[in-house]
Amino acid sequence: MILNVTNAEYKGEYKVCLTFSNGESFITDLKETIMNDHRKIFSPLQKIDYFKNFRIKLNTITWDNEADFAPEFLLELGKKQKE
Repeated sequence: MILNVTNAEYKGEYKVCLTFSNGESFITDLKETIMNDHRKIFSPLQKIDYFKNFRIKLNTITWDNEADFAPEFLLELGKKQKE
Protein backbone atom coordinates (compact mmCIF):
# COMPACT_ATOMS: atom_id res chain seq x y z
CA MET A 1 0.00 0.00 0.00
CA ILE A 2 1.29 3.42 -0.94
CA LEU A 3 1.28 5.88 1.96
CA ASN A 4 -0.22 9.30 1.28
CA VAL A 5 -0.71 12.47 3.28
CA THR A 6 -4.45 13.05 3.00
CA ASN A 7 -4.74 16.19 5.14
CA ALA A 8 -2.30 18.77 6.50
CA GLU A 9 -3.07 21.62 8.84
CA TYR A 10 -0.60 24.25 10.07
CA LYS A 11 -0.42 24.31 13.89
CA GLY A 12 2.08 27.09 14.59
CA GLU A 13 5.85 27.41 14.49
CA TYR A 14 7.07 24.40 12.46
CA LYS A 15 4.27 22.05 13.49
CA VAL A 16 1.86 20.43 11.06
CA CYS A 17 -1.02 18.10 11.89
CA LEU A 18 -0.76 15.36 9.28
CA THR A 19 -3.32 12.69 8.48
CA PHE A 20 -2.20 9.69 6.45
CA SER A 21 -4.01 7.27 4.16
CA ASN A 22 -3.53 4.48 6.74
CA GLY A 23 -5.76 6.42 9.17
CA GLU A 24 -2.97 7.61 11.49
CA SER A 25 -2.65 11.28 12.43
CA PHE A 26 0.16 13.12 14.21
CA ILE A 27 1.29 16.64 14.96
CA THR A 28 4.75 16.63 13.46
CA ASP A 29 7.36 19.25 14.38
CA LEU A 30 9.71 19.83 11.43
CA LYS A 31 11.83 22.57 13.02
CA GLU A 32 14.85 20.44 13.90
CA THR A 33 14.77 18.70 10.52
CA ILE A 34 14.63 21.96 8.57
CA MET A 35 17.16 23.85 10.68
CA ASN A 36 19.70 21.01 10.61
CA ASP A 37 19.46 20.19 6.90
CA HIS A 38 21.87 22.49 5.11
CA ARG A 39 20.75 21.66 1.59
CA LYS A 40 19.82 24.84 -0.26
CA ILE A 41 16.27 23.67 -1.05
CA PHE A 42 15.34 23.77 2.65
CA SER A 43 16.72 27.29 3.33
CA PRO A 44 13.47 29.12 2.45
CA LEU A 45 11.54 26.83 4.84
CA GLN A 46 13.53 28.26 7.75
CA LYS A 47 11.42 31.42 7.40
CA ILE A 48 8.13 30.71 9.14
CA ASP A 49 6.06 32.74 6.64
CA TYR A 50 7.36 30.52 3.83
CA PHE A 51 7.08 27.31 5.83
CA LYS A 52 3.40 27.69 6.65
CA ASN A 53 2.46 27.99 2.96
CA PHE A 54 2.65 24.30 2.08
CA ARG A 55 0.11 22.30 0.14
CA ILE A 56 -0.60 18.66 -0.54
CA LYS A 57 0.72 17.62 -3.94
CA LEU A 58 0.76 14.04 -5.15
CA ASN A 59 1.17 12.15 -1.87
CA THR A 60 2.85 14.57 0.55
CA ILE A 61 3.23 18.20 1.62
CA THR A 62 5.26 20.43 -0.66
CA TRP A 63 6.28 24.06 -1.00
CA ASP A 64 6.53 26.44 -3.98
CA ASN A 65 10.26 25.71 -4.38
CA GLU A 66 9.36 21.98 -4.70
CA ALA A 67 10.85 21.04 -1.33
CA ASP A 68 9.04 18.08 0.21
CA PHE A 69 9.39 15.18 2.61
CA ALA A 70 8.52 11.56 1.93
CA PRO A 71 5.25 10.64 3.64
CA GLU A 72 6.99 7.63 5.24
CA PHE A 73 9.54 10.01 6.82
CA LEU A 74 6.77 12.29 8.10
CA LEU A 75 4.85 9.34 9.58
CA GLU A 76 7.91 7.92 11.36
CA LEU A 77 8.90 11.37 12.67
CA GLY A 78 5.38 11.93 14.00
CA LYS A 79 5.41 8.53 15.74
CA LYS A 80 8.84 9.18 17.25
CA GLN A 81 7.86 12.64 18.52
CA LYS A 82 4.69 11.27 20.10
CA GLU A 83 6.66 8.83 22.29
